[in-house]
Formats: sequence, C-alpha cells, structure tokens
Amino acid sequence: MTDEAHLPTEQSGPQAAARVPLPHGDAGRPQGAERASRPRPQEAQRLTVLKKRADFVAANSGRRFSTPAFLLLVRDRKDADATVRVGFTVTKKIGGAVERNRIKRRFRALAGEILPSAGLAGADHVMIGRARALTREFAEMRSDLTSALAKLQQA
Repeated sequence: MTDEAHLPTEQSGPQAAARVPLPHGDAGRPQGAERASRPRPQEAQRLTVLKKRADFVAANSGRRFSTPAFLLLVRDRKDADATVRVGFTVTKKIGGAVERNRIKRRFRALAGEILPSAGLAGADHVMIGRARALTREFAEMRSDLTSALAKLQQA
C-alpha cells in the first residue's frame, strides 16, 4: 500500500480566457497625447518649506511675535528672491510624536491659507508650536497669525 495520490500529468487549460485587446483598442479611457487634461481650480500659491537647520537658526535672529498657540519668527533674507518661506518646529516638551505632528499639520493649514497673501515677501517665517496649539480654536489661531503679520509689517 502506498500513500501517494494519483495525479494526472496533463495540465488543465486556463480557467479564464486571456485578455486580448479589441481590434479597435480600449475606448474606455484615452491614453497618451490625446488624453484631455482635467480642469483644475485656481492654483494656490505654494509656500517653500524650510528644511535646513541653518535657516531655522538664522530666523531666530529676526523679529518675533508671541501668541498663546505659537511663537512667530520672521527674518528678512535681504536677497532678490521674493519667495515666502515657512518652517514649523515643535519641541518634544510639548508631547509625543502624535501631538507634535498634529500641531504641525494645523500650522501647515494655517500658513497655507494666510502666508501667500499676508506673508512678508522675501522673508523666512518660522512657527514654533506651544502646548495650546492643540486646544486653541483654528479661527483664533488664524486671527493671531493675521494680527502678528500685520504688526510685524508695521515695525
């Protein structure tokens, strides 16, 4: 007696028919150059984000404005580039990674909404998060940033 099962040596054919393109092509979706571009809403002006430590350290020598949710540092770069640059930082004293990232997401939304129109051209803006940034209403933070930028432009 043997424990081997009897298996046929012939392979069965494919279960489903192979996908063969139709003679006229696949008309479901245009491809390549004939593909129409999507209509897009008005392009929002994108901010350049600070990533180098030297830029954050340099911004510390600029003007500052304090609010309950953040400290805003603004430094004029004194170059020909009129780009508004922005950076966000939240220390570990504030909380864990989840809290710090939540604050930075709120700051990105805030900066993307206000800085393209009210930011100082040719300047670096750094927002340093505070613990109240998690609980403060977004509308209050918006008015804080707007008033801080207005006061810094007057000075």
